[in-house]
Amino acid sequence: MSTGPDWLRLRGNGVSAMNEHARQAGTVRVTVEEAEARIGELLRRAEAGERIEVTRDGRPVVELAAAEVPAAPKLPRVGAFEGQFELNMPDDWDELGPEWDEYVT
Repeated sequence: MSTGPDWLRLRGNGVSAMNEHARQAGTVRVTVEEAEARIGELLRRAEAGERIEVTRDGRPVVELAAAEVPAAPKLPRVGAFEGQFELNMPDDWDELGPEWDEYVT
């Protein structure tokens, strides 16, 4: 078992790629190979707010960070159009005409 932070893992006789790169200002650097092996964990950490920098041959290739989700647009409330329309309905709108007499008995 290794001692120290959870991101410090021993692999064989060497230290994992996550420990080979220094943590700088909240950014974790990993190699492409390490990212391929641990993509699920890295995505969870990025969603939690960490910045993950993936490197190839010591040069940054891509950065994983949580996506900024835009706020949902506000929908109009019930009554939002109150007073904007005028309904001109006759007073007897709910009365049936004589053509319906045979159906309503």
